[in-house]
Amino acid sequence: MRPTGHHFLQIPGPSTVPDRILRAIATQTIDHRGPDFAPVGRKALEGMKEIFQTSSNVFIYPSSGTGAWEAALVNSFSPGDKLVMFETGHFAMLWQKMARKIGLDTEVIEGDWRSGADPQRIEDRLRADTAREIKAVCVVHNETSTGSVSPIAEIRKAIDAAGHPALLMVDTISGLASLDFRFDDWGVDVCVSGSQKGLMLPPGLSFNAVSPRALDNNRSAGLQRSYWDWQDMIGPNEKGYFPYTPATNLLYGLNEALDMLHEEGMENVFARHARHGAATRAAVRAWGLDVLCNRQGQESGVLTAVLMPEGHSADAFRAVALKNYNISLGNGLSKVADRVFRIGHLGDFNDLMLAGTLSGVEMALEKAGVPHEKGGVAAAMEYLS
Repeated sequence: MRPTGHHFLQIPGPSTVPDRILRAIATQTIDHRGPDFAPVGRKALEGMKEIFQTSSNVFIYPSSGTGAWEAALVNSFSPGDKLVMFETGHFAMLWQKMARKIGLDTEVIEGDWRSGADPQRIEDRLRADTAREIKAVCVVHNETSTGSVSPIAEIRKAIDAAGHPALLMVDTISGLASLDFRFDDWGVDVCVSGSQKGLMLPPGLSFNAVSPRALDNNRSAGLQRSYWDWQDMIGPNEKGYFPYTPATNLLYGLNEALDMLHEEGMENVFARHARHGAATRAAVRAWGLDVLCNRQGQESGVLTAVLMPEGHSADAFRAVALKNYNISLGNGLSKVADRVFRIGHLGDFNDLMLAGTLSGVEMALEKAGVPHEKGGVAAAMEYLS
């Protein structure tokens, strides 16, 4: 039987694409080498600098965020270079796995998957690196698998306090345009992001923000690259063009998304996400369930990962929610597979949509026979009002 009504896509990305952006993407494709395209390209490239809060280069690729991970690595390092990567969750470890596959020496600072990266542990490791073998510290800003946020500004201070020359590389694929991110002010060297989260687009665009220091370092990096090469991007980008065929219609959508974000105001965007995260956590705690992130101040406004009671399957619960209430919730990944479900509250989202989302979760908890207390939705509504 066909489900009626609106489907609640409450995974932590891809987020629901607003109608305005869908209409922009539906604009007829134009010649990406012609004069009419230059304003489109320039608006996207300059607009993304504002979103990253940087005056440095931002490169746009037709790819998923995984491509931007690879671009960041192959443009920055030579075979055998040593990286320190902090284990905040599934995506931090996937980035580490990629680094190893392309010939880099990776060292993991182990984490408990319940908090962001620890600046003090990073500082201690860098102080111990008296030979200065470590070329970069790689951190995930908003860990999508756990709902934890790493304190990037504090990590920069830790690197500086150690007097270490390592680059600071950050993945903010799920954080950008939802959580405050200050590339220049926080001293980030390379940052990775994607289109399908806070930017409210379908998957298909990815980004590298690159500091002057990282761009200078790029000139001596020895890993092989072609499609991802930053140097090939610089000249065409200055005129609003790309060295190969760009994802033209997604750029139309990106420019519409930039307009929407600025119409709301970025500070309001950040405050809205923080508010929805707090309201969701209020609901979870009223249900008597545990939020996976247990470090106060590091909980995400993008998503909330919820631990299931012992002996209950998160995947079975998610299946009940989808079948009965037409709501998609995020699954647990690797170490927390079938132990957590994730509630996405990102993108073009408001209070009423959050209330509907949490109502679906609360009804599904009852339907699935998951032990809980009633009143989570009421707790969230009280917070919101």
